[in-house]
Amino acid sequence: MGSRPRKQAQKRKELNPRYLLDTHILVHWLSSPRKLSREQTRVLEQIEQRGEPLAISAITFLELALLSERRTRREIPFEDLVERLSSHASVQAIPLSLEIAVELAAIGGALEDPADRAIVATARVHRLKLITSDQRIIDSGLVSVVT
Repeated sequence: MGSRPRKQAQKRKELNPRYLLDTHILVHWLSSPRKLSREQTRVLEQIEQRGEPLAISAITFLELALLSERRTRREIPFEDLVERLSSHASVQAIPLSLEIAVELAAIGGALEDPADRAIVATARVHRLKLITSDQRIIDSGLVSVVT
């Protein structure tokens, strides 16, 4: 029983991301990287070259599933997206936690979309820079971003 928290702490130390991907950035990165900005592409290439992990919020899985219902013919099928995501060992999913929920509540009405709030709260709690193109998030000033 005493070794379990130590193992979890060691695991967290091994994967110590500095960046969190917004859901749409994740989709573009895996399916159509030309849709990323120059700065986003540069940062992601540097991260890959250094072998650094990238974080995504657990809420992103829900958003991916919902986006798959609305996808157009040009977008990548959900199953392919999941397969590409699972093949990236450097992507670390950050679960929703009580601390993130408290931060989400503190954000209040600054962002209306619950998934955006969860992603921003995750970035704030874990002190991650958010890679996003979402203008509402950028304009909110709630979190440091790569645009």
